[in-house]
Amino acid sequence: MEQCVSVELKKITKTFGSVIANEDVDLKVQSGEIHALLGENGAGKSTLMNMLSGIYNPDSGSIYIRGKRVQFKSPKESIECGIGMVHQHFKLVERFTAKENIIAGNKGKFFTKNKEVDQNILSLCDKYNLQIDLNKRVSEMSIAEKQMLEIIKVLYKGANILILDEPTAVLMPQEVGRLFNIVKRMKEQGCAVIIITHKLHEVMAICDKVSVLRKGKNIKTINIADTNINELTELMVGYKSDLKIDKVSSNKNALIYNVKNISVRNKLGVKVLNNISFNMNEGEILGVAGVAGSGQKELCEALFGLQKVESGNLLFKGEDITNKSPREVYKKGIKMGLIPEDRLGMGLVGSMGIVDNLLLRKYYDQKGLLLKRNELKDIATSMVEQLDIKTPDIDHPVKQLSGGNIQKILLGREISLSPDILITSYAVRGLDIGATYQIYDLLNKEKEKGVSILFVGEDLDVLLELCDRIMVLCDGELIGIVTAKDATKEQIGMMMAGHMEEAALDIKESRIEKVTSLKGGDLYD
Repeated sequence: MEQCVSVELKKITKTFGSVIANEDVDLKVQSGEIHALLGENGAGKSTLMNMLSGIYNPDSGSIYIRGKRVQFKSPKESIECGIGMVHQHFKLVERFTAKENIIAGNKGKFFTKNKEVDQNILSLCDKYNLQIDLNKRVSEMSIAEKQMLEIIKVLYKGANILILDEPTAVLMPQEVGRLFNIVKRMKEQGCAVIIITHKLHEVMAICDKVSVLRKGKNIKTINIADTNINELTELMVGYKSDLKIDKVSSNKNALIYNVKNISVRNKLGVKVLNNISFNMNEGEILGVAGVAGSGQKELCEALFGLQKVESGNLLFKGEDITNKSPREVYKKGIKMGLIPEDRLGMGLVGSMGIVDNLLLRKYYDQKGLLLKRNELKDIATSMVEQLDIKTPDIDHPVKQLSGGNIQKILLGREISLSPDILITSYAVRGLDIGATYQIYDLLNKEKEKGVSILFVGEDLDVLLELCDRIMVLCDGELIGIVTAKDATKEQIGMMMAGHMEEAALDIKESRIEKVTSLKGGDLYD
């Protein structure tokens, strides 16, 4: 199929107040091409595509679609020009069926029993190897089904230029493979596909070209065949970086935290953790894998004392601390650190600076608050230097900093407590590559000291590299725990979907009992 230029952006600039999101960006994407838009958080990827999809208007520069200059005043005009964007956060009506979501907003009346409409949708699905139950409600769909519905929705509106914003962020490994097959099919049908991402391995696996954005500028556009991960990393961050996680060892390995058959209900009375049992050991990083909403948040809060345990026991070195508040636990001489999912809602007070946020966690260590504040200033200054936190000063309100800097402050504060146990929920979410690997190094240093670390993560490659063991949750159930060195992404993906028996077939014989005997029982290694 002969290729032509589907999208051309020339000298696109967009600012928000004093912040330059995009500056003189040039981009060219051909039909029948999968083009990655790669860059760190805040590099300007989504902003650039939001201008192409009509959400924003560029301050200057030109947009050409199939050689014709266009000026979109709304997303509707972009859609009419054949551009469809599947956002990271889906824009679906939960109580509508798949068919109702697909035809909503189209010209004509909202008739859902029209057989011709059904046939048109099914023909479209057949063309691109897509599968959907037209009568299934969105509220009953999995994440992967919702994403497929979003793709069908934009294709039904006539899109032949497709923008996917972080499409694999919430998918299991098997679902990523299916998505890639769909994208390849679109390429074969002559679509231009733009994938916004920061996952280098996926860029190398599926794309034809990649444009790297850094600080709002297009640093380079390059053919995938002519580059490698190391070069792309250097283009993203501006310096050479060895993207390798060293798995360190600790001379401490004693059992420190025993979680026995705990169940938890949320505020609505729904059981979100059911009969969960596992151990945490000194000098170990225990990973937690699972699709979003599998109970990770409630587990972290229950272990820390913020979530009431309905049944079961939490034992710290044999002492029962079930349903003890964080302060009660601290008064027993037990130090726990928590990196919650919600940084500003639970972790830090946004209107305060670093010093006062440190004070919140240390104010009952000693009585002299004035003396303590002076000491905390030194700790805050040291933290800023060590973690390369970008802030005007140590008393600047943390809510005015970037998400990555906020996360570094939160982790730095918890580490400064010299914890026995460190519970982290998505500790590197929102951080750029350099800061991310810096965090991994910090966690490894804590592990070497003998700290027991719970690491809730969403990147299976990182879980396998960083963690010693990985426990897998599915719908509030503990499916199993595997040793990281013996596990694969595919096996963990099957466990995340609840298929423990199939996953066990992929494990070495010496590990099968380990996986299949864990659900609902005491876990001793």
